[in-house]
Amino acid sequence: MSARFRDQLRRRLPLFAGLLAVCLSPTLANAQSVSGQVGVASQYVGKGAGKSDGNPSVFGSVEIEGGAFYASAFASSADLSSGAHAEIVTAIGYRPEFAGFEFDVSVVNRDLPGSKPGYDGNYWEYQADASRKLGPVSTRLRVNYTADGAGGTQEAWWVELQGGVAIDRKTKFTAAVAERSADGGAEYVAWNAGVKRKLTDNIALDVRWYDTDGHSLGEPYEGRLVGSIALSF
Repeated sequence: MSARFRDQLRRRLPLFAGLLAVCLSPTLANAQSVSGQVGVASQYVGKGAGKSDGNPSVFGSVEIEGGAFYASAFASSADLSSGAHAEIVTAIGYRPEFAGFEFDVSVVNRDLPGSKPGYDGNYWEYQADASRKLGPVSTRLRVNYTADGAGGTQEAWWVELQGGVAIDRKTKFTAAVAERSADGGAEYVAWNAGVKRKLTDNIALDVRWYDTDGHSLGEPYEGRLVGSIALSF
């Protein structure tokens, strides 16, 4: 991608996000449902990397849905090298179904409050998911792109394939493998595997192993076992 095209993309994508928000606002104003969750995890992990310096984290999310459109917000405590003490992710998106596939296309803003002066801790991402069930196996392909990431990272891609299978009606095993490529940022392959168990209709426990091939990049990219429990509403 040429530098000129990349610069144009950086300028226009936030404008597109704003226009999309305006277009979605009438639909979301007549929301059909509101849902969310709060929980605690032994560590916070994002895109395969540890983001809480090995410490426990608390998190919460809320989603407003109106037909196939939605708006969501997620926040977690964190401890990043940038000095950020949290990560806040807001998104607006659209979930259509076509030819047996479920799609989820969204515009995402990621903010790292508390980052040291001069650090670029707010940026836009553009994400598309395609999901389909193949017999007993549920699958999802995710492509995430940013034209200008955190800190000194310029454009970056995250491409992930996930698969899952129900063990029983309350327990599901899932595994995923992903690759991150970045201009000026960390590049690595990440994977995770674990089990999610519904303890009640509203409480779920997740135990998962995360790892990458980027151990030389530092502790955040080393393997870790993470447990979390969340209450949905």
